[in-house]
Amino acid sequence: MTTRHAVIDTAMLGPVTIVATDEAVTGVYFRHHIRRPAQELFGPELSFADDPVLGEAAGQLFEYLLGQRRDFDLPMNPSGNDFQRKVWEQVAAIAFGATITYGQIAEQLGDRSTAYLVGQAVGANPLCIFIPCHRVIGANGSLTGYAGGLKRKRALLELEEPATVSAGRLF
Repeated sequence: MTTRHAVIDTAMLGPVTIVATDEAVTGVYFRHHIRRPAQELFGPELSFADDPVLGEAAGQLFEYLLGQRRDFDLPMNPSGNDFQRKVWEQVAAIAFGATITYGQIAEQLGDRSTAYLVGQAVGANPLCIFIPCHRVIGANGSLTGYAGGLKRKRALLELEEPATVSAGRLF
């Protein structure tokens, strides 16, 4: 198993670390990321230009941040237990520009009372952005925890606002 990483600088989010193992992306982390693994677990740092998996992930992330991409088409292999993977599958299905609550995800999984556990699984998502956990909000519509911080969550949600909504707020 060959684990390696690249750090890309983004204007909107600051430095973003993308981790890959073999032929799949396994992590996306911010500098002050909640639950960020120890740096030595990321393997050697490479230029994303020198690695096809990291390069494709970086390219798609840049396209997304420029408003040129709505979905990610990457080989991904997040590490998690069965429940977490089920939650992440639900999160991955949230459409660009849409939001959903933790309770709604719990309902989709068959038990609304597991909303707290859903929240923990969302918080443990190692592929934030690529598995768009920023699209998960509180029951009352509030912005709740995001591993990269609420400022980044807000920026990502604003990036995805329909043009008519954004234009209406700007003018």
